[in-house]
Amino acid sequence: MVSGNELGAFLRACRESVTPAEVGLPAGPRRRTPGLRRAELATLAGISVEYLTRLEQGRDRRPSPQVLRALADAMRLSPEQRVQLRRLSKETAGVAYCLVEAEPPVRIVRPTVRALLERFEPGLAVVVNRIGELVAHTAAFARLAGPVGLLDGDPPSLPRYLFGDPRARAVYPEWERVAAEQLAEVRFEAPRDDPYLAELVAELTALAGPHLGDLLRRPPRPPVGTGVLRMRHPDAGELHLTYETLRLPERDGQRILAYLPADAATETALAGLAGTGRAGAGALRVVRG
Repeated sequence: MVSGNELGAFLRACRESVTPAEVGLPAGPRRRTPGLRRAELATLAGISVEYLTRLEQGRDRRPSPQVLRALADAMRLSPEQRVQLRRLSKETAGVAYCLVEAEPPVRIVRPTVRALLERFEPGLAVVVNRIGELVAHTAAFARLAGPVGLLDGDPPSLPRYLFGDPRARAVYPEWERVAAEQLAEVRFEAPRDDPYLAELVAELTALAGPHLGDLLRRPPRPPVGTGVLRMRHPDAGELHLTYETLRLPERDGQRILAYLPADAATETALAGLAGTGRAGAGALRVVRG
């Protein structure tokens, strides 16, 4: 899952995702790049444009920790993005990243995490492991996800649903964006050469065809982690849900996705969905690994 220039592609993706205004620079006319220019980032980080170009093109693969820190500070990277940057720099330099790569994805949810999930009721929340399997969820999430087929797998899997279930494109009007964000998440969470992720990708490629390969060949983007999700639900209609990602300790290899209605219409629709008692109403559900 790691290409020859993953570090350079990640640096460029981060640079292009930062607007000048976010770092205190004027936008200026006739900008040809969606984010910062190389010269702007190099100045902010205190390095030369030539060196930044070599890093992005993969001609220099051993930046010092000081250079990485300066670039991360200049682009105001999140803690998750900084972890990814350090991981890619070690992999690119040939240094083994300290993860047990052969460990299977964790499907057991710790008791404290289950207790936390229970506190979300009657809200929408789900625990997802590193390859996108849904390993625990609230009853409210089941009422939302059950009728669209998202919980049909054993265990349920968001990537398998997105790329293998024909209903997914109708459920997610912005399917392309949702699929790209999910790939960004699993590529961020999985260790280098993760055999379980490789097995999943092979399975999905057989289902989805070349389209998945096209998405995987794109430069890796850092996970978004928050935003607004649009859904078309067979019972509740059009829904707009804000979501936040809460990452659990690294040994868990899991994250909690929590959803809230983004507007009054969605709030009303979800209240109506709760009143139907359909598809999984009841207690917290945990997948047994």
